[in-house]
Formats: sequence, C-alpha cells, structure tokens
Amino acid sequence: MISYIRGELAEIGENHVVIDVGGIGYGIFMSGSDMSSLPKTGQEVKIHTYLHVKEDLMQLFGFLTKDGLEVFKLIIGVSGIGPKGGLSILTQMTPNDLRFAVMAGDAKAISKAQGIGKKTAEKLILELKDKLKLSDTIGQETDAPSVPGNEEGAGRIQNEAVEALTALGYGSTEAFQAVRNVEIHEGSTVEDVLKQALRQMALF
Repeated sequence: MISYIRGELAEIGENHVVIDVGGIGYGIFMSGSDMSSLPKTGQEVKIHTYLHVKEDLMQLFGFLTKDGLEVFKLIIGVSGIGPKGGLSILTQMTPNDLRFAVMAGDAKAISKAQGIGKKTAEKLILELKDKLKLSDTIGQETDAPSVPGNEEGAGRIQNEAVEALTALGYGSTEAFQAVRNVEIHEGSTVEDVLKQALRQMALF
C-alpha cells in the first residue's frame, strides 16, 4: 500500500499529475479542487494516495490532505460509486461541503457532480450519515448543542431555523451550514438564530 508520495511536481495534466520521485514518475489522478491548489511545477509536494487495483489495472488517486483521502475512501465504499465518481464528487465540493450536504440530506447538491445521479446521491447520504462527522475537521463544538443541558431545545431551534431558510428558497446545505455556525444561548429563539444565519449569508 502506498500511503503518500513526496517528490517534485513534474507535470500537471487535465485530471492528473506526475510526481518525480528519484527519477521515477508517478501518475496520480486528482480532484479539480485539489489540482487548483497545487504549487507550480518543479516544487516539492506531498500527495496522500489511494491505490486502486482492478484486474489488470492499477491506478493512484491522490489528495492534498489526509482528510480528503479518508472522505474519498468512505465515498467509494458506497455501492455504485467508483474512484472516478469519488473524484467527481470531491471536485464538485470539498470534504466539509460534503459533510454539510450529507447532514442536510441535500441529494441535489451532491448529484451536481458529473456521473452522480439523484438516486446514487440519496444512497450516499443514507450510508454515510453516521460516518461523516462535522466535528472531524471543523471542531467538536460545531457538532454539539450550544446550550448545556438543553440539547433537545437547541436541536429544535436549529431544525426550525433550517426549515425557515429553505422555505425562503435557500438550499438545504447552505441553510444547515449557516445555522450550525450560529451560537445558541439560553433564551435564544428561532427568530434570533434565523437573523444571525441571514447575516452570515450577507443579506443584512
């Protein structure tokens, strides 16, 4: 198993890179979002990799962060989604975007990825809802109720605020993310949370 490759970025293709390690060039498929963050050719890079082996085919898929690799492995663990489909999803959205989409049940956002239909997106949400945790990269406080001892009340306020935002025409992922970023205090109301979420969306 090849966990990562560190070497000189020798070539940047349409959907892959070539990393020179001691005179050997490793071709690695990468998502569009990661490729847009690469340095210029000639510089050293470290790519976290996944080796895909299928009959007479061996392919390397790479990510700039370990988190990206771990999320990719969860995606391709869903029946019907292969490595190319996993890269397509992570080109359309970052790992955190995917977490929010899964938590919000936003199949529409996920199905915007090339080759991923609505049914496949819904299946991904169903299978990964308990595996993709918001606290993995954005802090445990984001995944926990803000009012100690009042978890049920905080959750109800968040849910009602999300429903209100979606009724106003916002996407469920966008609404979910904005509401989760609002700190809820004792005495907070749905209206309070809604106003703060709208401010984050630059409406006020």
